[in-house]
Formats: sequence, C-alpha cells, structure tokens
Amino acid sequence: MPEKCALAVWPTPMEPAPRLAEAIGLRAGDLWIKRDDLTGLGGGGNKVRKLEWLVADALRHGADTLVTSGGPQSNHARLTAAAAARVGLDAVLVMPAPAGSPSVSGKSAAAKSVVGKSVAGKPVAGNLLLDALLGTRIAWVEEASGPAELTDAARRTCAALRERGARPYLVPFGGSSALGARGYLEAGAEILAQQPDVRHVVTALGSGATMAGLVAALGPGRVLGVDVGALPDPGRTAAAMAGDLTGRAQPAEALRIRADQVGEAYAVLYQPVLDAITAVAAAEGVLLDPVYTGRAAAGLFAAVRDGDIRPGERTVLVHTGGLPGLFGHAEASVRAGRLLRTQD
Repeated sequence: MPEKCALAVWPTPMEPAPRLAEAIGLRAGDLWIKRDDLTGLGGGGNKVRKLEWLVADALRHGADTLVTSGGPQSNHARLTAAAAARVGLDAVLVMPAPAGSPSVSGKSAAAKSVVGKSVAGKPVAGNLLLDALLGTRIAWVEEASGPAELTDAARRTCAALRERGARPYLVPFGGSSALGARGYLEAGAEILAQQPDVRHVVTALGSGATMAGLVAALGPGRVLGVDVGALPDPGRTAAAMAGDLTGRAQPAEALRIRADQVGEAYAVLYQPVLDAITAVAAAEGVLLDPVYTGRAAAGLFAAVRDGDIRPGERTVLVHTGGLPGLFGHAEASVRAGRLLRTQD
C-alpha cells in the first residue's frame, strides 16, 4: 500500500496578486497567493494534504471509520468526512454540542446523524451543512470546551465504536501530527519550485501542522505564522512537529509568529480581519474566511506596515481554504452585509 492516499491533483496554482500588493505597500510583482483552497475534495482546503497521509495510515491499519474532532464549522472535520467518502469509509465527527443539541457525552458516547435535521432548532449552515451532505455522523459532547477535551471525547467515541465491532481510526485534531505535517513538507517543495526566490511565506497558524511542514521545508526564517487562537501555545506545537520531520530539534523561539490578529477569541470576528477579507476580495476577487485565511491576510498586512515584510521581497500568502465557514459564521454575515452598497 502506498505511503499516502491520492485525494487531490498537485501542484495547486500559484497566482499573482499585483493589485493587492500595491494596495498594502508592496510592489506589483512581490505578492503571490498559493491556492490550497483549490484542492478540490469536499470544498477544498489545506487539510487535504494532511489527510492524504493520515487516511493511508488508517487504511493500512484496516480501519472502517475515521473519527476526528473540531468545532461545528471545522474545515478539518468537513474534509475528513469528504476523504472518508472518497475511499469508502464511515466518518464520525466529535463536536461541542450547541445548546439544545442531542448530547452523546460520557463513556457510552454514540454517534448520531445530523442529515436532514436542525441543530438547536436552527437549520445547519456552512461546513455543518456540507458534513450532512457528505453522510457523516456527529457525536455531540456537552463537556468539551477546547481541543484537549474534544480529543478525549473522540477517544471515548472510538472506544464505543469498537464495542460495536467497528474499526475506528482517530484522526488528530486539525490533522496535526508529524505524519499529517508531511503534506506541508511537500507543499513547501511546491512553493520553492513555483517561486524559487521566495522570501516570506505567510500562513494561518492553527493546530500547527501546516506551519510545521513549511518550516521543515523552507526553514524558520522564511515562514510567518499568524496565530488564529486555536491553541494556547501553537508555536511550541508547530516546532515539535517540525523537529520530528527534520530529525533536528526546532526551538519554538526561532519561529516567526504574529499573535496580534486573534482579537477577542478564535471564533469571534476581529475588525482588522474583516478589513483584510474585504481588501483581498475587492483587489483580487479572492474570498477568505473569518477564522483562518482572513487572519493570515491581516497578519500579512500588519507585517508590511511594521516593516517585517518590505517592498522588493517575494512573498507568498498561503490560502488554506475555509470559505464554507464564512457562510456558517453568523457575525460575519451580519457585519459583511452592512458593506452592501446600493446603486443610485
């Protein structure tokens, strides 16, 4: 069996962004967008690169069900469901229960379907709608308040599935492990082939594997991670995975990380992020999400303003996908809706 499972066609496009570059203070030829939102499977996104390795490992272990965790608008959860559908496996997504949702917490956790159902009396939207269409099952857990608690609940769900005779494989939160990070080790090589003189690669920093793979491929000096607030210490997590990939210890202090775009909280829309989303859409017709890529763009803008990225330096913004999450983010819908203009 091959080391990885083919789930997309590579390489993804590298597109110039001259109008955006000039709008933020760079030269027209300085800025490019690596379109990892165009990976195709299940709405696209960076998690496909990680899942190619993780799904292959699941198949090697004889799994019949992929189990993973995330929030209701998790891009990783949606793409895990899509990958499972592509290779003929079942998928169970472990998520924190909104008020009024059916709980399956505790040792007897059992997955329940959301197909054709509402959540807390409201129609499903965004990534959760796509989860439903992909035929996945949701294990709602009441006690989960963060990645660690969700991972514990996912392990209990795996145990419950084994008791029923299933063969579950636990896909780590965000697809982030040294194995999953191999996908972005490969992406770093793609970027070098497409932009040999790249000076800066800007990416959202969530669960860590995307930045880890890029650091392993490109070195810590060229990769700028923009913290989205998903983990309390994402730099240490990314550094550990990068060290595993290279076989050399990677000090977290050597990583370039901006933590100034989180705002109030991970799921709360920060005004500079909305400004960045609007600027990228208006300049290049490229759409970003309010949690990951919007923050990456806002971090890029801030890095140009404070001189960390300068005119004449070739810069790549990694578009890691996540557009479905924009349609499931109620606050973004309301605030972006105020931007609509009427023709006189």
